[in-house]
Amino acid sequence: MLKRKIYNELVAWKNKSNGATAMMIDGARRVGKSYIAEEFARTQYKSYILIDFGQAPADILDLFVNDSSDLDLFFAKLAAFYSTTLHRRESLIIFDEVQQYPRARQLIKYLVADGRFDYLETGSLIRLKKNVQDIIIPSEEDHIEMFPLDFEEFLWAMGDEATYPLIRHCFEAKKPMGAALHRKIMNDFRQYILVGGMPQSVLSYINGKDFEASDIAKRRILNLYRQDVAKFAEGYEDKVFAVFDGIPGQLSKKEKKYKLSSLGKQARFRTFEDSFVWLNEAMIVNTCFNATDPHIGIALSADNTTQKCYMADTGLLVTHTFQDKKYTDNELYRAILFDKLNINEGMLMENIVAQMLRHRRSRLYFYSRSDSQTRENHMEIDFLITEGKKIAPVEVKSGNYRSHSSLDKFRKHFSSVIGNSYILYTKDVMIKDSIIHLPLYMAELL
Repeated sequence: MLKRKIYNELVAWKNKSNGATAMMIDGARRVGKSYIAEEFARTQYKSYILIDFGQAPADILDLFVNDSSDLDLFFAKLAAFYSTTLHRRESLIIFDEVQQYPRARQLIKYLVADGRFDYLETGSLIRLKKNVQDIIIPSEEDHIEMFPLDFEEFLWAMGDEATYPLIRHCFEAKKPMGAALHRKIMNDFRQYILVGGMPQSVLSYINGKDFEASDIAKRRILNLYRQDVAKFAEGYEDKVFAVFDGIPGQLSKKEKKYKLSSLGKQARFRTFEDSFVWLNEAMIVNTCFNATDPHIGIALSADNTTQKCYMADTGLLVTHTFQDKKYTDNELYRAILFDKLNINEGMLMENIVAQMLRHRRSRLYFYSRSDSQTRENHMEIDFLITEGKKIAPVEVKSGNYRSHSSLDKFRKHFSSVIGNSYILYTKDVMIKDSIIHLPLYMAELL
C-alpha cells in the first residue's frame, strides 16, 4: 500500500460535506485515483459499490437510462447486481472513470439531493470538452486534483517517515541540513527524479531498487497516454503527438520556451493551440506561461502563446526522452545517480521543480524578455510564484553556478513588487546576497 496525502483530504471532505456534495478526483491516467478511492471506501464506510465505467456492463448502463427517475428501484437493482447491502448515510458509491459515461455524472445532482449515500467520482481527461459537451456539470460537485507521489510520499514508500519533518523544519528556519544528511537526502531525491511519482513505477522500483522494472512500468504508462491521444484527440491527434514527442528536445535547450518552428516552418500557435490545451487538461503536462509584466500581477499579464511545456511526472520524462532506446542505453540514469549532468540534462532539474510547484498551484508562470539592443532588459526567470501580495522569482541552478545576472536584473527592475528571491540548487540551505538558496528537494514547500 502506498500512503497518499489525498486520503486525509477525502476524510476531511466526508466529515465536512456530510452528504451535501459529491467529490470528484481529477488526475492523469495511472496516478492512483481508483486505488485511493477504493481504499477510502473500504476504511471509512460500512459498505461501498465501485462502478468502473471503463468496463461497466450494459445492465448497469441501462439503469442510468431507464431507472434513474425511480431512485428506490435504481438503488435496489444496483445493490442486487453488486451483491452489496447499501446502508443509509454509511455507504459510498464510486463512479470510477466517470468521463467514460457522462450521463452518470449528470445524475449526481439528483443523487446528492436524495441524500441516502455519499458519492465519489474519479476521472481522467475529465476537463476535455468532448467528455462534458452533452451534460450539465453538477454544481453539487467538489473537486480535488490528484498528482503523482510528491517527494515526501516517495520517502514514505521507501519506508522513511522521519526525514521530511526535518526538511520542513530546516526550510521554515532557513537553516542548513548539514553535509551528511543533505548528501543522503539528495541521493534519495535523485532516485525520485528517475523513478518519478507514478504508483506503478514506484512499486516496481521499491521491490529491490530496480530501475529497469520502473522503466518498464513507465513505458506502459506512456503507451497508454498515446492510446488516449488517438482515442480522445480524434481529428488532431497528429498535432498532439508532435507536441508531446517534442517536449524532451524543447526542454533540453537553454531557453525552454516551446518553439513552434521545431514542428515545421509554417507552424503557428493557432493551429497547435488545441494540442497544448489537450495535453494540459489531460494533466500529462504542466504548462508554464510567460507573465509579461509582473508590475500588474503574474496572472493578469500571462501570455498564453508563450509557454514552457513540462512533463507532469519527471520519471516519465526520463523514459520519454529515450523512448526509442533500451533502458540500458538511457544515459540519464547514470548522469543523475552520479551527479554528472551536462547542461542539456539539467532539464530534469527544472522539470522536477515545475512538478513540485504545480502540486500547490493551479497554474505556473515564468518571466522572459528578449532585448538585443539593451542587455539590461534581457532577462529569463525560470518561475514566478506569489507569496502574499508579493512576487517571488525562482531560479533553478546547478550546484556550481557562477552568477545569477537575470535574477539580479529582475530584482532591480521589479523591486516594488518583489518579496523573497529563491535559487533552487543541489547544495544546502544558504542565504547570500539577500537571496535564499534552497536544495531542490525543498521546492514543494514554497
